[in-house]
Amino acid sequence: MLPQLTTCTFCGTGCGIYLETAGNKIVGVYPSMSHPANSGKICVRGWHVHEVASSPDRLTSPLIKKDGRFEKVSWDEAFDFVAPRLKRIRDQYGPESVAFLDSPRCSNEEAYLLQKLARAIIGTNNVDHGAGVYCNNSLNVLLEMTGVPASSNSIGELARSGVIIVDGVDLARQLPTIGGWVIRAKLNGARLIVVDSRRHRIAENADIFLQIKPGTESLLYGALAKVIVDRGLMNLPFIKARCEGCDAFLARAREYDLLQAAEGCGVPAELIEAAALAYGRARTAAILYSTGIEARDEDSIRAIINLALLTGNLGKEGAGVFPLAEHNNLQGVCDMGMLPDRLPGYQPVTDAGARAALESVWGAKVPAVPGVGAETLFGGGPTPLKALWLGRYDPVSTAFFGDAAEAMRRCELVVVQHLFMTDSAEFADVVLPTTVFGEERVTFTSTERRIQLAERVIDPPEGPMPAWEQLTRLARAMGANWNYQSAADVMQEIGTVIPFYSGASHENLARDYGRQWPCTTDRPLGTRFLFADDQMSRPFKFAPVVRPPKSAGNPDGYPFTLVFGHSLYYWHQNVLIRHSETLKREYRLLLLDYPDGFVEINTDDAKRLGIRDGGRIRLSTAGGSLSSTARVTPEVRGGTAFVPYFVRQLKREILGAAGGGSVVPVRLEAGAS
Repeated sequence: MLPQLTTCTFCGTGCGIYLETAGNKIVGVYPSMSHPANSGKICVRGWHVHEVASSPDRLTSPLIKKDGRFEKVSWDEAFDFVAPRLKRIRDQYGPESVAFLDSPRCSNEEAYLLQKLARAIIGTNNVDHGAGVYCNNSLNVLLEMTGVPASSNSIGELARSGVIIVDGVDLARQLPTIGGWVIRAKLNGARLIVVDSRRHRIAENADIFLQIKPGTESLLYGALAKVIVDRGLMNLPFIKARCEGCDAFLARAREYDLLQAAEGCGVPAELIEAAALAYGRARTAAILYSTGIEARDEDSIRAIINLALLTGNLGKEGAGVFPLAEHNNLQGVCDMGMLPDRLPGYQPVTDAGARAALESVWGAKVPAVPGVGAETLFGGGPTPLKALWLGRYDPVSTAFFGDAAEAMRRCELVVVQHLFMTDSAEFADVVLPTTVFGEERVTFTSTERRIQLAERVIDPPEGPMPAWEQLTRLARAMGANWNYQSAADVMQEIGTVIPFYSGASHENLARDYGRQWPCTTDRPLGTRFLFADDQMSRPFKFAPVVRPPKSAGNPDGYPFTLVFGHSLYYWHQNVLIRHSETLKREYRLLLLDYPDGFVEINTDDAKRLGIRDGGRIRLSTAGGSLSSTARVTPEVRGGTAFVPYFVRQLKREILGAAGGGSVVPVRLEAGAS
């Protein structure tokens, strides 16, 4: 069979790839040379994505737990088990006792149907797309300031950027294909500015590296804005024509002082000034930042958008803001309404008109009270959780906030849809096997708003069922008149309820390389970059950011700052990687030396404290202490200690004892366990 063009489903880049098949197996992958997101490049994950489909560990039959043991059952028996129990729990405890969570890896079609099941059949807005590192903490800020919660420009446009700021994301490890675009742009003359507390590979190639103290992003961007204002680099025609709230913003910006900001951020004032001048003078400038930085508050993201508005870097090619999604369909599941306070298309659940429009399509009442998110649910939310549905989501392994295992133990019904028996599935009452990449024709929306088809190239093995079809059959078992015959039927309804998807039929998406939304009936080819003069006429809004108070420094006895964040080795927790032999070896290399995780400490700090690489390190806060393994590296800024998100023991013991937050004062010392 000829190779089939499809889209990689590992990260948010959305690379185009070809799948090679032999018989009814996917046996190889190679990149599309002309796909606009990757132009012939793919990372190690993309090269080996096909190995997941052929894993011998795949689930092939529905499972129901009986007397503490899972037994294989038919699909009819599985639905007959789940449907009446969901009804009973809803009726006995109320709709708010039920929650539906999915992974940012779910397709658009299954995410849409899952939130529809929750809202139209159960009557709850308790829907979310994961917890912790899956969060999209820029969504509300973008809605507030630009009206569009997505990347403004396309990945390929970075080749035409004059200045690129990369903030808080290790592109070389987390999103390598995008990292390649950035490096090639620099080689072609773009100036590269990196903002981070860690010296990673992209930082090594930067023209200006601002290695800031953790948690000082708002202060830094306020100082950058102050320099741009003082030097007369504001784009006044853009601001007057397209923005609101500039006067209030400028009043706050004048409160910033470059020298004080430099002291607070821990970087030289001349570097901050050089970065501001480079960005302010550029014809086109882009800012790339991670959407999953729990250490960062919303004010820092407001400050980023302010900078783009101040210089007019929205609405033109090669410019813009890029909130980067590390997981392949984080953008899509948010678009579909997997948010406790937003309906499909980002309409507030409290908006009576939006609910009425949705009810006219669904023929069912939509609840008006915002739901509860995953973080609150796993932390013991206001309403005790009695039933939980997990769509391709494994919170026991990956959720950073709350205690997912304990939340599931308290439930009367837990249903898991997945390819494999995950850590979370062990707590389930019912496990429903799904089809895998290459076995179903569904859509995903990448970090550049590109809605793409993942093509079916082989038949699934006997047993697994597409997730959208499972949800359809369950809805019918609960009395709903759902008659979707294919995922294309679901996408047709999505286009009805989400205006900016109205032109995104499967037929249209099969042409070229998908379509970037807004993809509408009058704009069927999609939109490469947002905010051109003839579209999206709503004015942008500056958001005044109060200058953070001068830090008093860490408390006596706790001179270091502990930071939790992303790491390449977070990926070893990923269920797909666990079931690819090549990727499992690739992503566990470092963990051969640090099998229980690690704490990274700067080389000079380690030498001063007598801590050696691979030795024990004791971390202490005012509330407790514990020991881990030290990884000594110059990547970490002096005075900080870095812990990857997956080291949850440290999170529970240290972060919990410190009373919350993700940037914690600690004392470090050499210590035995």
